[in-house]
Amino acid sequence: MLETSIAGSLPRPDWLAEPETLKGAWKLHGAELEAGKRRAAADWIRHQEDAGIQVVTNGEVFRSHFVHGFLEGLTGIDWQKMTRMGIRNNRYELDVPTVVAPLGRPAPVHLDEVRFSRSQARGRFKFTLPGPMTICDTIADGYYGSRPALAMAFADILNAEARDLEAAGVDVIQFDEPAFNVFMDDVKDWGIEALHRAMAGLRCTTAVHICYGYGIQANLDWKASLGNEWRQYEEIFPALNASRVQQISLECAGSRVPLSLLRLLPDKQLMVGAIEVTGTHVESPEEVAATLRAAAEHVELARILPCTNCGMAPIAWDTALAKLRALGDGARLLRERRQGWTG
Repeated sequence: MLETSIAGSLPRPDWLAEPETLKGAWKLHGAELEAGKRRAAADWIRHQEDAGIQVVTNGEVFRSHFVHGFLEGLTGIDWQKMTRMGIRNNRYELDVPTVVAPLGRPAPVHLDEVRFSRSQARGRFKFTLPGPMTICDTIADGYYGSRPALAMAFADILNAEARDLEAAGVDVIQFDEPAFNVFMDDVKDWGIEALHRAMAGLRCTTAVHICYGYGIQANLDWKASLGNEWRQYEEIFPALNASRVQQISLECAGSRVPLSLLRLLPDKQLMVGAIEVTGTHVESPEEVAATLRAAAEHVELARILPCTNCGMAPIAWDTALAKLRALGDGARLLRERRQGWTG
């Protein structure tokens, strides 16, 4: 009960890459870089296990960015043709690569790192991939002509990747879809269809992560504009509950999401975010347990999987480690207290 996991990313150590920023430049090169990535992944897997995290990730430390780290292994993308584009409905702008030809995957992108990471993990191992809709919101299209068409092309590529990773021993494959919280009509029109194509035929546990973004300033400013209640989930949860995905990862800690919205997902396992991903505060185990207990007022405790709100790549390494320990300790505390009440 209360099987713990994390949303995905963890900070790359400062000897490996520029710290406390997204897409921080690598500090090593060639064989030293690959060895450094493996060392960082093994360290984070061990730290997660020591903290009581039961479904671990490799912290995404092999990638410089959760989307572009996958796209770098594909063909049909021009990395010299950078296009200025609004991200998450123009929340902020970035220069992004452009799709200029049919997408292809000459070889598995993440297979080597998964084989290594799987060998390091003693228990269950989760791997995260960017979801089709979020990829489409992080790259410019100069070929397919519409986001749905581009999403379906990426979904097919993702499915081939996911099948290879499952065969290598991944227990949970999670598709990261922060764009689901922005383009709610598109989620219902074609986003879930693309997600189904990405996970078609998988026998491992499938998950989708839907949050309000990394703890970067653009996202914090957007959250501040959303009012006293964040009800974006309300528009998409019924469709997600009817979907074939098994687990849904949600942002709950420190948010203004009414936890009563969890009732709209009666058929899913819920990764309840009990750790904020800003670096200004480390939760106590009591705070973690309180967030989980509040969620249990609305859903059965057996369906709650304690988790982080989002990835922790942009925060300090020591802070992320302390938050992992708080998550594990908070879940343990609630397990000890669950006698005497129902949920």
